[in-house]
Amino acid sequence: MSLKQTPSQTIGPFFSYGLTPEQSNYPNLSSLSTNSLLTGSTIGEEIRLEGRIFDGAGDIVSDAMIEIWQTDAEGRYPDQQSSGKTNSNFSGFGRCDTGVDSQNKYIFETIKPGQIDTETAPHINVTIFMRGLLLHVFTRIYFSDEGRSNSADAVLSTVPFDRQKTLIAKKVAGVTPVTYVFDVFLQGENETVFFDI
Repeated sequence: MSLKQTPSQTIGPFFSYGLTPEQSNYPNLSSLSTNSLLTGSTIGEEIRLEGRIFDGAGDIVSDAMIEIWQTDAEGRYPDQQSSGKTNSNFSGFGRCDTGVDSQNKYIFETIKPGQIDTETAPHINVTIFMRGLLLHVFTRIYFSDEGRSNSADAVLSTVPFDRQKTLIAKKVAGVTPVTYVFDVFLQGENETVFFDI
């Protein structure tokens, strides 16, 4: 008997009531996180981060799940905080489902991350899960109003200059709260840069 290769399975679709219940109006369930990283005592510049995921055909993906991981306003990840630090309750982690928004956007309410060190620009780490992907993909979001620190960032500088724009979230003028838009393109001419982790 000869063995055949087992077919690959894609990740997703995801069950909203298990992973993003608050967003999907399952009020009696709780999840590990939500799309709002803010608490009443969170210190830092409050921002809104939003965008859409586009597949290889240029269509908007309505069933992707996005997770973010970031530092607080002082450039510390949660495991680097002590009880004496100002943002010791900031989780730094959020999860959002694109199927919840009527325009299929992911939306996070968070704070603008601080700089970890002089060789690292403020950024947000992103993981994207969706049907059709055999493995989730990783990228980073940098900010359009951080030009000087972006140019000194050790990771961003490894990306060819003409592709760096795919990692920059654009600040929307005249909007409160401060809003940044970051669309992800899985393939094509504007394909977002993804990283191996």
